[in-house]
Amino acid sequence: MSASPIPPLHLYSVPSGPQPAPAAPPARERPRTAWTADQLMATEFPEPKWAVPGIIAEGVTLLAGPPKVGKSWLSLGLGLSVAAGGQAFDSMPVDGGPVLYLALEDTPRRLKTRMGKLLGGQKAPADLTLVTECPPFPQGGSEAIAQWLERNPDARMVVIDVFAKMRGQAPQGVSAYDADYVSVGYAKRLADHYGIAVVLVHHVRKMASEDFLTEVSGTNGIAGAADATLVLKRARGQADGILHVTGRDVNEAEYALQFQEASGAWHLLDGPASDHTVGDTRAAILRYVRANPGARPRDIAEALPGTDADTVRRTCSRMAADGQVTKDGSGRYYPDTDARTQTTPEVSQLSDCPVTPPDQQELPGQSEQELSGLSGPESPEARLRETP
Repeated sequence: MSASPIPPLHLYSVPSGPQPAPAAPPARERPRTAWTADQLMATEFPEPKWAVPGIIAEGVTLLAGPPKVGKSWLSLGLGLSVAAGGQAFDSMPVDGGPVLYLALEDTPRRLKTRMGKLLGGQKAPADLTLVTECPPFPQGGSEAIAQWLERNPDARMVVIDVFAKMRGQAPQGVSAYDADYVSVGYAKRLADHYGIAVVLVHHVRKMASEDFLTEVSGTNGIAGAADATLVLKRARGQADGILHVTGRDVNEAEYALQFQEASGAWHLLDGPASDHTVGDTRAAILRYVRANPGARPRDIAEALPGTDADTVRRTCSRMAADGQVTKDGSGRYYPDTDARTQTTPEVSQLSDCPVTPPDQQELPGQSEQELSGLSGPESPEARLRETP
């Protein structure tokens, strides 16, 4: 006689074991969708609720990146931080609350191993629910997530890793753009109705682009339907990754991150991302010029022990050519055009798209396209002299 089939481990099976009778969920009013202009202007709306301040707000956030860049480590770490009310990226305090994490490409054993590494001996938060199977949105996934949200009215975030496992089959007879827009729309309805953050972990195209939004895999319908888009890209210099952020309620920004191999956590680096994606000499010059606008190369050299004046002078000249600093007619350097024009009316004509500086080195996993523009007119020996 054949054994009974093992029931699938999906969202309907959480929580397991005897449970007390659930209290009736609070009635949710249907969101208002129409106003006259004067009514809308007179209405006071609450500020968006943030899962991670300045980065992940209520609504749908797309977290995209190339394979093996560390998206799952990043999203699981954020889930643990929000569920525990700790610090995201080891530096951003977050309000705690229930989190649903759909790890649809992982096994329970792998999740336990990763969480043990991320927690580093700390107690695992009871407010983080982990699920390894869930039906796609059109086949009951939306209802399953909604049931969990009804049981957890204080939930702050839902993470779906990966989005491709939940989107389901595209409707017949619709364009690829419309199919992508509809697939994100399932998550959008949940996020808007329950006032929570829904994070969709997704992939990027193999082809690199100057505009990180165009790197998101699929049509523009995916990024267009989302409220915010985060793209994690490999970086150079001190940073292991750059998190590019843009959205309707989120200011466009870039964050330099460093991956802590021992703990599996992504750590936020201080200062602008540009400080951590260039060689050591350029980073030091950027920091000094930012603190001392109008500095001359000799002033910078005196402030950087171990760096000779000739190296500083050559590096400053190349940085001006690459658009990282600006230079006036008297040989003074400024961090940007605005700071310079406050002192002198002369404005240099700089390219809006600076090339990648020649002192940046290749990291494993970078494509030839990502490395295009690294070669410069000077010899490799001259470039190596920038960093003692």
